[in-house]
Amino acid sequence: MEAETLTIAIDDRDSVTALLYPAPKGKRAGVTLVLGHGAGADQLSGFMVMIATGLATRGCDILTFNFVYKEQGRGIPDPKARLESCYQAVIKTARTHRKLKKNRLVIGGKSMGGRIASQVAAVAPDGIAGLVFLGYPLHPPGRPDKTRDAHLKDIQAPMLFVQGARDAFGTTEEIRAVIKRLRLPASVYAIDGGDHSFKVPKSLGAPQPAIYEMIMDKVVEWTRELLVVTP
Repeated sequence: MEAETLTIAIDDRDSVTALLYPAPKGKRAGVTLVLGHGAGADQLSGFMVMIATGLATRGCDILTFNFVYKEQGRGIPDPKARLESCYQAVIKTARTHRKLKKNRLVIGGKSMGGRIASQVAAVAPDGIAGLVFLGYPLHPPGRPDKTRDAHLKDIQAPMLFVQGARDAFGTTEEIRAVIKRLRLPASVYAIDGGDHSFKVPKSLGAPQPAIYEMIMDKVVEWTRELLVVTP
């Protein structure tokens, strides 16, 4: 699948590259899914390209992008406000692009990208139909006391957490506990034995490509159900 390259202005000084993966005309579900990358990789990582391509093939229009620090070749993430302003600029493009403006909008991403999406949705929820988290970073590894969940209670849109059962950044049980405690409109799709990248031990006998296929199937299934429930 050939993605369309876009340039998105963040402010008068900086811009970032985004990639639009259009769904096949006969399969379009009428939804745009914006996906931010994780802290250590950009939108061209193998995981991001695989997920974007697979979800587009299944009917979602996918928009990925680089945060400013990755666009500029830096390794350390930008400050919180800068990350959020970048994501907000991408959302604006998703709402106004000629191929996407009639779609419903779902946002999310891998790890940090999903967390920034949630922070944006907590303060600027208008027009956001749902959120998809691909490995939500609930806390730093080994620091379950430093949770990043206080803002989640301010999100009104439905959420899907795709989470590995042994994710060092937050296990599926930890995510379920947060959902229950904060009474979130959310569900969890658990990856048995999965780590933060959804990799599972060979001893479980599940081929890794099949795990990714199931994740993509679930995301599209959830998205289609979401559009039926919230027209």
